[in-house]
Amino acid sequence: MSAHPYSPAFGVAGFGFVSGALSVDADGIAVPGPRAALEAAMARLSERLSTIDMTLENVVKTTYFVTDVALRDEANRHYEAVFAEPRPARSFVEVAALPYGATVEIEAIAHRG
Repeated sequence: MSAHPYSPAFGVAGFGFVSGALSVDADGIAVPGPRAALEAAMARLSERLSTIDMTLENVVKTTYFVTDVALRDEANRHYEAVFAEPRPARSFVEVAALPYGATVEIEAIAHRG
């Protein structure tokens, strides 16, 4: 049985819907530091996309959940480094807490086409 009652990523009709990818390392340990946390969340997002034969190039929309909205400027710089123009649409939301002590969670919608 899976540790979670949902699919980490689900593909249908050319779309990919990716559940939130946390800023944890490959062992599930929260990654400290703003840039490292953003990179870890993006790495986990990439892993989830690969399970439905997609990559970051397929992403059309992301939603960032962060425990400190002050991370926005660093997140913007990271977004510019990761995604080519035209960049995916993005929402950026501050939350009280995230699972496993993570500071960033990124969910995405992707599309083949």
